[in-house]
Amino acid sequence: MGCAAACLAPRFASRAAELLRPSGVRLCIVVGFPHGNETPEQKAFAAAQAASQGAEEIDMVISLGALREGEFTAVLREIEGVRAAARGAALKVILETALLTDEQKVQGALLAALAGADFVKTSTGFGPGGASAEDVALLRVAVGGRCGVKASGGIRTIEAAQGMLAAGATRLGMSATRQVLAAFGEVS
Repeated sequence: MGCAAACLAPRFASRAAELLRPSGVRLCIVVGFPHGNETPEQKAFAAAQAASQGAEEIDMVISLGALREGEFTAVLREIEGVRAAARGAALKVILETALLTDEQKVQGALLAALAGADFVKTSTGFGPGGASAEDVALLRVAVGGRCGVKASGGIRTIEAAQGMLAAGATRLGMSATRQVLAAFGEVS
């Protein structure tokens, strides 16, 4: 166990990559944050730039409007474009599940897996709701073993972390990382 990655805004990429390198913690840069309203080309450009500055992971917020309006081909192409631009960096696709119906969550997860995402992620942590065990379980069933499921948003206790893992999360996103890892006995 431990911290897999530190997720930061693009403006910190170069310096953060330098500082994180000796720690073994990967640098994750988020694109399309927080609402996913940028064009697919803007997201792809941001992903390529982040990768060139040392990001080993890219989190992208999908176009929630396109997903909610049933523009599935556009969503798929957007994810594929960021996947290609990420230059081998792991790709996590943020769905912002609190804003979606269960059907939209499943459709978004399937599109992410089809486009080659490494993870589908519940939320940015800045939306109206964070991760729920129900959403994690739904996403896990939707993607099966094709990609990981990252529970993110509102996980602040060991009990919440354990609940997300039990529901099928393969990774957790937390702003309370130190406290939760301490409860697991990982840090002091």
